[in-house]
Amino acid sequence: MKPINLKEKHAAFSKQWHPHQIALVDDMQVILAKIQGEFVWHTHENEDELFQVLKGTLYMQFRDRTEKVEEGEIIVIPKGVAHNPMTKNGEEVHLLLFEKRSTAHTGDVQHEMTRTHYPKI
Repeated sequence: MKPINLKEKHAAFSKQWHPHQIALVDDMQVILAKIQGEFVWHTHENEDELFQVLKGTLYMQFRDRTEKVEEGEIIVIPKGVAHNPMTKNGEEVHLLLFEKRSTAHTGDVQHEMTRTHYPKI
């Protein structure tokens, strides 16, 4: 039980769209990620996801709208809702995610950006 410095953990990796696990809370995992550009449309049928923006501005696309999530804000994606995270103007965004350990990176969509293992840092 020691504090986790999020800035130090983010500095420990550079790859974008490659989540890294920093902690477990019961059956939930705390993940850090760096993103830039557009991801892939996907749905998590059985799990909710929480995104917290630590640096930059996230644009969370839904089928009927796009929500702008700024530094210091969170957005919760309910299970079963199609979504696609993205950034604009080449900005790299730093995220903290909170989700069940069973959550597949891109739901049931298989894509070249899909990750099946989140390294622990």
